[in-house]
Amino acid sequence: MESPIDSGVVLITGASSGIGRAVAHEVARRARALVLVARRKDRLDALRAELAAARPELTVLVFGCDVTDRAAVDALLRAVAAEVGQVDVLVNNAGFGDVGVFDLSEWSRTEQMIALNVTSLAYFTHRLVVPMVSRGRGAIANVSSGFGLTFGPGMASYIGTKHFVTSFTEALRIDLAGTGVRVTQVCPGPVQTEFNEVAGNFTGLEPPALLSISPERCARSLVRAVDRGRALVVPGLVAWFVVYLGVLCPRWLLRLAYWPIARALRKKQLAVRGAPAPP
Repeated sequence: MESPIDSGVVLITGASSGIGRAVAHEVARRARALVLVARRKDRLDALRAELAAARPELTVLVFGCDVTDRAAVDALLRAVAAEVGQVDVLVNNAGFGDVGVFDLSEWSRTEQMIALNVTSLAYFTHRLVVPMVSRGRGAIANVSSGFGLTFGPGMASYIGTKHFVTSFTEALRIDLAGTGVRVTQVCPGPVQTEFNEVAGNFTGLEPPALLSISPERCARSLVRAVDRGRALVVPGLVAWFVVYLGVLCPRWLLRLAYWPIARALRKKQLAVRGAPAPP
């Protein structure tokens, strides 16, 4: 069966950098039209120029939009339908993380992260999957995380949002079985993006190079998953091994292993704030 990417309309959230930008480049040679959505419209304009130079016949629409604003999303989707027709593939990529123990985090940032990583993803999906089912064709591709399959210290809210994405995607795939709409997700380990910078990583530590993959490699994995109708992929052999080791490891053992890391993280975070460390 032909992939819905081919000669389709592909909408990508969080397209201004990282995985979203790489997905745009990956599908640009095959799609009829791309819809690029992010807050930073200047970056989207630069990306549109790159894509148009490589393939002038490709229609590229860009929208600088806060995707947590439902009225703005509704207006965006009306404009897309008027200009290029119905969306065939939705890539839910927009999201960010936050490093730090939960009780020392700022609630406003946590709430914003839940709105973006969870509510926005679900809203875009609901708005676009209904016409896909009516047409009997389409695809939803969600960018989750290896943490959507396991857990760890210092990122409770972020990990919680990714557990939603992973479970939501699995359940949605079952709900849409037989409709002609493909549902897939990519659950990467560390990807070489702006994630650490945006997440406010105060530890000064970077993920091991052996675990990290490029945004381009992650994008290729996502696109192949859509093409093949795969349910879930963890790109990168080393990351795949580490993620599934965490999945298979007894939870009590993971808690035991993470306990000293969590204590060290709390101590570091308090030191950065200039607060006294716990005894």
